[in-house]
Amino acid sequence: MSGPTRIGLVVPSSNVTVETEMPRLLGRHPSARFSFHSSRMRMHTVSPEQLRAMNAQRERCILELGDAGVDALLYACLVAVMVGGPGEHERVESAITEQLSTGGASAAVLSSAGALPEALRALEARRIALVTPYALPLAKQVVAYMESEGFEVADWRALEVEDNEQVGRIAPERVMDAARDLDLTGVDALVISACVQMPSLDLVQPAEDEFGIPVVSAATAGAYMLLRKLSLPVDLPDAGSLLQAVVQAAG
Repeated sequence: MSGPTRIGLVVPSSNVTVETEMPRLLGRHPSARFSFHSSRMRMHTVSPEQLRAMNAQRERCILELGDAGVDALLYACLVAVMVGGPGEHERVESAITEQLSTGGASAAVLSSAGALPEALRALEARRIALVTPYALPLAKQVVAYMESEGFEVADWRALEVEDNEQVGRIAPERVMDAARDLDLTGVDALVISACVQMPSLDLVQPAEDEFGIPVVSAATAGAYMLLRKLSLPVDLPDAGSLLQAVVQAAG
């Protein structure tokens, strides 16, 4: 029997959520098995200065995960890439792929910043709404990035939590209250958490049931794209229509 598929995660040092939500999500897969391996970049406050300093540590993390022989690598900090401006996720993913190749390793490479728009396209969503944990200036950059990817952001909310450790402690009801405050008229999909650190996995299916539209998070988008990059069936229950096998078959 072959071993599990190895998933590498590059995460800010203060992040904890993606390392719990991604194993929970992919652990629901009906046939594949996974193991998870992280490398961390120092960052505590979600600010432009600390995000730049964090991104400068990326190459060390890629080397470490290359040594682990991961099959796929997720650069798991959405805002750190989006602050680089339109198309930055393509530049980052290309640089990571090149670095792995230079070091004699290979892996399917993706970023949270690239996975989110790709997942929304898979849902054929064009008009979207967002909930983010970020301070207003960074939240506006996330909105602008999604608009540069061709989406109309109909409405959005920023919870304005700058301490990244506290982002991982945002109460589910606070996220849902922000989502309920959005104008969802004519919206094709709701991004209930545009951040892999803001807990949301347990909200995705209930929110989709409540609002009657597809609901995704940075984590469910990342899981979707990991499965697609690895050519594995997309079939994860209780995490929104994005990850339902029947939706993939219909598409």
